[in-house]
Amino acid sequence: MDRQAQGKSVSAEITQNVWTTLRNTAEAARSRGAIEFFLLATSPSGGLPASLLVSSVPTGKTPADPEKYAAWLELREVEGGSPARREVSVVELSAGAAVRLLGETTLDVHICMPGGTGYLTLCFSAPLTGMSGPMERLCDAIAGSVRWVM
Repeated sequence: MDRQAQGKSVSAEITQNVWTTLRNTAEAARSRGAIEFFLLATSPSGGLPASLLVSSVPTGKTPADPEKYAAWLELREVEGGSPARREVSVVELSAGAAVRLLGETTLDVHICMPGGTGYLTLCFSAPLTGMSGPMERLCDAIAGSVRWVM
């Protein structure tokens, strides 16, 4: 964070807030099985334009069928009463069936892993630009590029 903020008019408060958010995100992700965390940290304002968190979710806690998983996630969205409601759908990708959750600034794609072992989850976030237009298409393209090699 210090290196990214160096030479820019970024306040110490913003730098600390971003660092705290990153740390909390990484710690929470690790506790939920995160595999990778990608971060684009180039922005004139010092903000975080985009991130991608890759994790896996075993089917023990979630329905193995994508349609049922989508319905389960939709129910959780309704019960949560989140003001930033997300659209839940099932899509077909090169890697197979996937559950897609589109929010105002996020896109989560849960791709069925071979053998019904769970889902590979790609959690995209674009807090500055929002998840629409080119950013949404880019994230969809990344999710669509997943392939299983057996």
